[in-house]
Amino acid sequence: MRFGILGPLEVTGAAAPTDGGREPSYAPQAAKLRVVLGTLLIRANEVVSVESLIDELWPDAPPRTATTTLQVYVSHLRKTLQSADPEGGREALVTRRPGYLLRVGADAVDALAFEDLSRRGHQALQASDFAAAADLQRRALALWRGPLLSDTPHGPVLEGAAVRLAEARTTALDERIRAELHLGLHRELVAELQELVAEHRMHEEFHTHLMVALYRCGRQAEALRVFTALRQTLVEELGIEPGPASTRLQRRILEGDPALTRAGGRAAGPGAVTGTGTATAGTPAGTGRTPGHDGPPAAVAGTGAGARTGAPGWSAAPGALPSADPCFTGRAEELNRLERMVRSAPAGGCVAVTGMPGAGKTALAVEAAHRVADAFPDGRLYLDLRDGAGPGLPPGADSVLERLLPASAGPGAAPAEGAPQAPRVLLVLDGVGSETQVRPLLPALRGAVVLLVARRVPAGLPGLRSVLLGPWHPDEAQRLVGLFTGRAGTRPGMLGGTAALDAGPGLGPDTVAEIAELCGRLPLAVRTAAAQLAARPHWTAAVLADRLRDEGGRLDVLRTGDVDVRARLLDAYGACPEPQRRAFRLLSLLPPGRFGARQAAAALDLTEARASAALESLADERLVAVDRDGCHLPELLRLLAVERLALEDPPEVVRAAAERVCRAYAAAAAAEPGRVSDSGARGLVRLARTAYGAGLWALAVRLTDALAGWVPDDGEAVYALALDAARRCADRSPQARMQRSLGELAWQYRRVEQAHELFSGALELAREAGDEEEAARAQVGLAELCLDAGESAAAAALLEPALAALSAPGRTRGRYEASRARALLALAHEGPESARAWFGECLELAGALRDQRLEVYALRSLRALSLPPEGGSGPASRAVEIRPGLWRIHPAGVPT
Repeated sequence: MRFGILGPLEVTGAAAPTDGGREPSYAPQAAKLRVVLGTLLIRANEVVSVESLIDELWPDAPPRTATTTLQVYVSHLRKTLQSADPEGGREALVTRRPGYLLRVGADAVDALAFEDLSRRGHQALQASDFAAAADLQRRALALWRGPLLSDTPHGPVLEGAAVRLAEARTTALDERIRAELHLGLHRELVAELQELVAEHRMHEEFHTHLMVALYRCGRQAEALRVFTALRQTLVEELGIEPGPASTRLQRRILEGDPALTRAGGRAAGPGAVTGTGTATAGTPAGTGRTPGHDGPPAAVAGTGAGARTGAPGWSAAPGALPSADPCFTGRAEELNRLERMVRSAPAGGCVAVTGMPGAGKTALAVEAAHRVADAFPDGRLYLDLRDGAGPGLPPGADSVLERLLPASAGPGAAPAEGAPQAPRVLLVLDGVGSETQVRPLLPALRGAVVLLVARRVPAGLPGLRSVLLGPWHPDEAQRLVGLFTGRAGTRPGMLGGTAALDAGPGLGPDTVAEIAELCGRLPLAVRTAAAQLAARPHWTAAVLADRLRDEGGRLDVLRTGDVDVRARLLDAYGACPEPQRRAFRLLSLLPPGRFGARQAAAALDLTEARASAALESLADERLVAVDRDGCHLPELLRLLAVERLALEDPPEVVRAAAERVCRAYAAAAAAEPGRVSDSGARGLVRLARTAYGAGLWALAVRLTDALAGWVPDDGEAVYALALDAARRCADRSPQARMQRSLGELAWQYRRVEQAHELFSGALELAREAGDEEEAARAQVGLAELCLDAGESAAAAALLEPALAALSAPGRTRGRYEASRARALLALAHEGPESARAWFGECLELAGALRDQRLEVYALRSLRALSLPPEGGSGPASRAVEIRPGLWRIHPAGVPT
């Protein structure tokens, strides 16, 4: 059992990870429970008094029952801990005077792990073991997911802890940067430090670190401007000058002090293994310097590659690793996993980053390559296999590979027996199309670790480990604001060459999250959308979101300069054989969201077994996403499939496939009537529109019927289409159902006259069709209008025959609505006991329907009858919930 408090509260246990690779969370949902658990975790393995917990829960005025309530909270927490750890979770939280104690291991709470790593990193820094210090502080900082217990209200204890740990985090960050500067990583640090000085405008040490990094990059003028900005901030806001250290550094930069250009670092000892890599005898770990060498490493600038004793130096080109992406955002989980894989890979081992087009595979690989610089003291090289015109290696590849081999060997030859082992190097191979491109190179790369970037897993490579990239996680949307303001990821920078933006009106997390969802949370698409906004100052974020909501034009919006999301997706589509492309197009007829082999079989006109095989093939090509819960078309790939279906397939083929899909979904809905989830209902609405557009009138009606009262945002338009489809079928019963549904919507929107006209028309149509059930439901609608108008006698006269008709078997939903209306009538004129009986019947009927929403409504209504009156003579004097979530302030027939 592990706890995370460096961010939103997390509790994980022994359960198997979910299909997404994440462990299930047992964190309590109730805010008060999170407060108690968070306070106990902040003081883990210490007794926290009852008084302290009460002060944390109710800082201003605790209730009279505070102690009893706290005991209830503790009982709930024990159950939660037992769920997370059935063997010892409940016993972890013990009662110990004068309060409670939560017993956890030293590595079970991320805050404890952070403090331990940070302490060890500080000790390594004091001992001048800069590689170990940087690694330990980097690992400590990686534990942070956000502000301390960011989803939990803070009282005195949590507020104090938040301040203390935030300061500790800043100190760890400062010491990590200090260590990395000693390791000569100034180029990699510039962008991150620029963001830090913008965030911490009066933190002098971050400013001095940036000044040193810029100066070592040959950017003396920019380094001096950093000091000027710091001085201006301190003078204007505090009326003080920068401290002596900052002033001395400015003077040394002005004088061109050559000592500032030198970075220094040492390992724990010759041949010692540090926390970040292995040092060769006599070589400082992670620095690439020979002993006694005072200057910068003999390295490719910006790569951290250096010279090993007895090994030749490296030149900068070709094959230099690209600079780290200043706008790299999110991917913390995948980045940490990839970093672990690369660090633990043996010489000659292969690690792959795979995923759908536009997922940011290259950016992740390059970011990881920069992070593992200390583990590859002899260099990190980059080779893009897409640069070639044919199946062979691209131009310049030979010179890159020669740097990995002894001078006598060629790029296709393995090292001779007894030859010196190749240097400890990381080779990033981008644009890998298949394993046939890589396998011939492996014998020559026995001393290197190869990091492959490919759309599909290059199967057949021995010992290959891979990281699969999909869209950004939904919880990463908060970080994406930086892409639109020019302050993305951990480093600020330019977005597609455009200047960083100020956060304009409406450019908040919610708007950015919507834009990200419309882009399918695909990194390339989100960044392209951000670039569009930067290139059009007259656009607001709301304008961009509005343009992206149009599915037909969304891919057109996601194109700016030479970046075209549609073109990138088409590359992957075009690389597939025609049978796979055809299957991909037909799957676009399925509603957005997850589907299984049965639904795919309907679209593809195949058996389920063959449809499963087709889905696996598309998943290999990254055109379909597959996990244990089913399959889905990633959002932008789905839109591409819709486009290609319209362009490449004959209308009669599309109509036949649409009919198969609609029939399959209608049959599935009919098998479980009245049980439809929100996502399932949205899918039925989309299919009903598809059926109507294809002229499949009866299917359009069946699919709308399957909504079982679920009302979409554009409900009137949906039911109006179904009503028109029913009229085209010349079937009066479905006409009556759709007209009644429209009447209910008009009543909810308080268009009473229109509602009366629609209910009356529905009643007439139902009677003409001989549909007793539908006639009774129309009478219930008219009765509710009468109740609204205070015409209780008329309402009773309508409800009596309706209840009788709806008592027949198979009419449970209609009986529920009639009983609900009868309960409201009883509440207004017969008293709470009569109303209680009718609401009790509603509860039984909702249980029979297995409709949780209706059950909860009935329970709420029954509880309301037991409450004392508020300023009136009885329950009827209060506001009444007449439908789930819909309230009448002054019930009909009650004097006000």
